[in-house]
Amino acid sequence: MSSQQESFSDRTLVVSGGSRGIGLAIALGAARRGANVVLLAKTAEPHPKLPGTVHTAVAEVEAAGGKGVAVVGDVRKEEDVARAIETAVEHFGGVDIVINNASAISTDPTESLSAKKFDLMMDINIRGTFLLTKAALPHLRKSANAQVLTLAPPMNMNPYWLGAHPSYTLSKYGMTLLSLGWAAEYADSGIGFSCLWPETYIVTSAVTNLADGQNLAQSSRSPEIMADAAVEILSRPAAEVNGQTFVDSEVLTASGVTDLSRYGGGDDPIIDIFIDAPGQGL
Repeated sequence: MSSQQESFSDRTLVVSGGSRGIGLAIALGAARRGANVVLLAKTAEPHPKLPGTVHTAVAEVEAAGGKGVAVVGDVRKEEDVARAIETAVEHFGGVDIVINNASAISTDPTESLSAKKFDLMMDINIRGTFLLTKAALPHLRKSANAQVLTLAPPMNMNPYWLGAHPSYTLSKYGMTLLSLGWAAEYADSGIGFSCLWPETYIVTSAVTNLADGQNLAQSSRSPEIMADAAVEILSRPAAEVNGQTFVDSEVLTASGVTDLSRYGGGDDPIIDIFIDAPGQGL
């Protein structure tokens, strides 16, 4: 996996929702290769059920070998997003990579899904992705190898997934459609727009806080698989990844990784939503 060793020195990432989980793992993966990282997240103070804050995340970034800056803010608010981009420009001279990681999930059936939860998913997942990408575009245009990586699934129109949780599916496919749309809209800009999604459950607070969270975690892979896949994608030329929707295990296998057991999950990890597998509508 030679491209994984490529230096990210002088490359600046802006990551939404990067105080923990997959977002932080990606930030750390880039930091280990010398990246500058701006983390935009709401968690300024410790949460009773969630580990870490945006400030502890920055400390981890710097311990990993990168440079980090925390921006306490809400990806749904235009002024907070603008401040995150301005911070990246002020501290590091520009923006090379955007990671649209922040996301909300509710899989409640339609009749029991509250309007508040519906709005939250649309606002964080779709609006937040739009706001952060839009604010970064003028600076991404100046980068030698600009990329926008959105954590969203391939467009799987299997009726099983369409019917499983339509509102959440709408919000995540909305993120994917934005990425694919930007890939076409900015095809001549030199910016690479792509999506990344996990093949299996990932050990995050979203999993461990479920009723059977600890057991689910045993059959889930670590966030590092997403980090390694993201670094692999971000190491490639922007034109090569533009308009692509990637699955983490496929990225790593294609890059020469033959053993995914290092990421945990056991012999039969739980296949993630939006990924077709036996027993999931097939």
